[in-house]
Amino acid sequence: MTPVAALSVTPTAIDGLLVVALDVRADNRGWFKENWQRRKMVDLGVPDFGPVQNNVSFNTAAGATRGIHAEPWDKFVSLARGRIFGAWVDLRPGPGFGTCVTLELGPETAVFVPRGVGNAFQTLEDETAYSYLVNDHWSLAAKDSYTFVNLADETLAIAWPIPLAQAELSDADRAHPRLADVVPMPAAKTLVVGAGGQLGQALSAAWPHATAVTRAELDLADPASVAAFDFAPYGVVVNAAAYTAVDAAETPEGRKDAWAANVTGVAALVGAAREHRCTLVHVSSDYVFDGTQAEHTEDEPFSPLGVYGQTKAAGDALVATLPAHYILRTSWVIGAGKNFVATMASLADRGISPGVVDDQYGRLTFTSDIARAVDHLLTSGAPYGTYNVSGAGEVMSWADIATAVFVARGRSATDVTPVSTATYGEGKTLAPRPQHSALALAKLEATGFVPGLATDQLKAYLETVSP
Repeated sequence: MTPVAALSVTPTAIDGLLVVALDVRADNRGWFKENWQRRKMVDLGVPDFGPVQNNVSFNTAAGATRGIHAEPWDKFVSLARGRIFGAWVDLRPGPGFGTCVTLELGPETAVFVPRGVGNAFQTLEDETAYSYLVNDHWSLAAKDSYTFVNLADETLAIAWPIPLAQAELSDADRAHPRLADVVPMPAAKTLVVGAGGQLGQALSAAWPHATAVTRAELDLADPASVAAFDFAPYGVVVNAAAYTAVDAAETPEGRKDAWAANVTGVAALVGAAREHRCTLVHVSSDYVFDGTQAEHTEDEPFSPLGVYGQTKAAGDALVATLPAHYILRTSWVIGAGKNFVATMASLADRGISPGVVDDQYGRLTFTSDIARAVDHLLTSGAPYGTYNVSGAGEVMSWADIATAVFVARGRSATDVTPVSTATYGEGKTLAPRPQHSALALAKLEATGFVPGLATDQLKAYLETVSP
């Protein structure tokens, strides 16, 4: 074995398959290596994949051959003794399907194998021992989700150092299908929590392939419901559920309900995402700010005015502890169901002339745009973190928006009476609202996302609202 001077990571022809040259220190007594060093390896590009199990395989004689198996987890493979010839085949759907990489390994080399990439090993020396870290616990049930391809597949044409006719193989490995007959390992599933809400409905429409669950199926306010739910099949969890009754949250019962759903429930969701290595997408609110800034950036410190905003801020802080997370901060959300625009359209259609607050400012955010932003962040490889998302264009008051709705419905602009927040709140029990809710969009736009103009989306939305 030739000692390696420094740790390094090299990509291969298979996306995500990485070869790691290990720093092996040798002397007259033998050698020592850091077989897995999270900080150094992650800094060099190995995913922070969170291993939970270490397996060791020992082969008595050269020629023992295993594979080709693709498993539903990531693994980090290295040798403690001997040498092997390794072959990896991409068995994930997409343009890389069938790509093959081969390499000879000794104790000085390790390989990071992503989920869905098949691996096979042939021992080249007697008494070879290799180990591998995996980021899920093995079970008989998990083996049902393996994908296999035959070691002797003609299209792969793997040049095994010891011909397979002379190698030691299991009957199962000999019987695996040829590449042409392999069904690619599907990607981990996407889960949408809160499918009954405005955003949940938009996400369900945009992602017919996703599993969308309502509160009846997964209730974040009920710890037992979260504990009983099986998150194992999912690679992405989108939390579109929340307690959003801003005024009711100021009552004794409402306060408890808001904290149960927006904080305790989110904490349980974060725990599940951490355990199952899910990317968690969480939808937040401008209510985490006091509204004193005319436009809010993602790094503005929390300053919530009321209970709802306090619970959303606490939920954001919990989600941010996950390495793989996106927090989408929104404002003035409009989608299917009950909302401000639908209410104003109904008032206009019924001949009612309302007073509407004119000293709170922001931009409408349509659920179709939020769904589009979520999809963009997940598919573009954008850095994890917090992103503002709303409609683009001019900042408007609630009264401005109501007036636009009335005019679109054939009513006069003067049928909407602008009133102050103080006047509107006389005789009512209302939670405090941010005066300024507009969100800066530069960070999201820098990822390549183009928000729709709020005014254009408002016109299109009103066409879907029946008189």
